[in-house]
Parts: sequence; structure tokens; C-alpha cells
Amino acid sequence: MSDAELPDTPPDRLAADPKSPYHDAKALERGVGVIFKGVERTNVDEYCVSEGWVRLVMGKQVGRNGLPLTMKMQGEVIPYFRDRPHPKG
Repeated sequence: MSDAELPDTPPDRLAADPKSPYHDAKALERGVGVIFKGVERTNVDEYCVSEGWVRLVMGKQVGRNGLPLTMKMQGEVIPYFRDRPHPKG
């Protein structure tokens, strides 16, 4: 796919976990940044723009199933591709 064919906006919902139905390897390879409540976050495990929430990784602790512990938070979510201009300028 050429640069002209790439979409300008990331998917409405995206998950880093490969087992999730919302996992999109192509979008993650391209690099997706997330601005949550006006602050750029680097610990986002999953997000949903239409429902207005993010799931944030909480440190290095893991749960019983070996996955990182996460916390779901509500608020404005602005995803963007890192290879495009930043949405805040």
C-alpha cells in the first residue's frame, strides 16, 4: 500500500492484545499515538473513541493470566498516526 492509500485516521477502537477482535497489526506497526484528556499517553493498551474510554497499563504487574494489569478510564480520546502531523499542532 502506498503512502497515498494509507488512511489518515486510526480505527475507532484498537487493542494491543493480539487475541482481541479489535487488534489491528497494520495500524500498530504504523504507530498510533493517543491523546487522552488533553495529555499524550504512552501506556494505552486499548481505546475506543466512540465510547470515550481508554484502558491503561498499570505498571509492570501482571494478573493471574499473565497479562498486564489495566485500568479503564472515561474521557476524550484522540488517536493519531505517528507518521502524520500531530493533531494538536
